[in-house]
Amino acid sequence: MAKGVLVDITRCIACRSCQVSCKAWHGLPADYRPSDGRYTSPESLDATDYTFVNFIENSGSDVVWKFVKEQCMHCKDPACVSACPVGALQKTKEGPVVYNQWKCIGCRYCMIACPFNVPKYEWNTTNPWVRKCDFCADRLAAGDKPACVSACPMEVMYFDDYEKVVAEAKRRINTYPEKYVNKIYGLKEAGGTSWIYISDVPFEELGFNTSISPVPYPSRTWGPDLSKILWEEAGLLAILCGILYIRTRRNQKEEER
Repeated sequence: MAKGVLVDITRCIACRSCQVSCKAWHGLPADYRPSDGRYTSPESLDATDYTFVNFIENSGSDVVWKFVKEQCMHCKDPACVSACPVGALQKTKEGPVVYNQWKCIGCRYCMIACPFNVPKYEWNTTNPWVRKCDFCADRLAAGDKPACVSACPMEVMYFDDYEKVVAEAKRRINTYPEKYVNKIYGLKEAGGTSWIYISDVPFEELGFNTSISPVPYPSRTWGPDLSKILWEEAGLLAILCGILYIRTRRNQKEEER
């Protein structure tokens, strides 16, 4: 049964427990600012921050802050998976979109394809990989919740079977119409995503891309014409596969040491 997460923006208090728990579970380094020698919070998703809480200031007669947790949306039909020429990204039946770094050739097509601008590259290393939230696939496989969901003290995130998550989002909106805007973000965007949001503020005011097509991106980009790969592209793919082989061998030797 595919899993999903409902993020209720009205409940977030920006404690950032989700950020800390994500880093702890994945063994990611703390965010260090060399300019003044201080540790700080991330300003966006990057190669060492798979989730972060964005602070949104809504101007008006009174200043109102909103806090939006961001991470990979784990699309039902992911553009990143479709764009990867070597299968380094895969959609699992449980819901996560996972990444196999040993298959990656560093083409970064996934970064270009993602409508949510999620995958990030390790620009500061000579042996870089693509990094992003993996929906704590290992925890899901063991029957546990994602680390960020478990750590949240305000129950901002509701984790369950996907159909139950959607039903809960609809229940809250229908029960409290004066509290929530009548929209579930992620229900239709890019063909639907495993992570969905509800809010008391229009999503465009919170920085969400509300112009994303409801049609799954792979069906828009991988039509009959594009699927007929020319010999030139086939040659390029062969070169990239050669790079993959060399890179994999190098990493295997490093592990053996």
